[in-house]
Amino acid sequence: MALTDVSRQFLSDSRAFLTEDYLPKIERSVSQLTPEQIWFRANDASNSIGNLLLHLAGSSRYWAIEVIGSQPIGRIRQQEFDRREPSSPDRLVADLRAAVADVDRRLAELSAETLVEKRISHDQELTVLWCVYHIVEHFSMHTGQILTMTTALVGPLTPLSRG
Repeated sequence: MALTDVSRQFLSDSRAFLTEDYLPKIERSVSQLTPEQIWFRANDASNSIGNLLLHLAGSSRYWAIEVIGSQPIGRIRQQEFDRREPSSPDRLVADLRAAVADVDRRLAELSAETLVEKRISHDQELTVLWCVYHIVEHFSMHTGQILTMTTALVGPLTPLSRG
């Protein structure tokens, strides 16, 4: 398999993890929660599911649009965690879907050559491949947290409907 084929597969798999695996799992979790449960914090040091949804949207856009795409987005990371005023579940999910769609479009534009290009984030030089890998692994980590928090609040999750 040529390097371009490996690159294409890496990008295809990364996009599929975000759009076909992690996002549907988060949507299923949020659909089983009340707004109060989405914004519940076990203590002041904990995040709510709502804060994690805001953070996933902000972080994913930051890495794909600002770092990889070199287009500033004006993100203030701490605000994602400081937010206490609840947004509706529909709004949170719509914002996350839009962020994932933005990321998916950006990843679809990348080439094998682009993956080895360097980008700067917080004074650190990183390859585009590293940035893509980080988007996926970071989204995976928070998806797992959301699933665990949802299960703790409501018990076993309703299976995804196959339609």
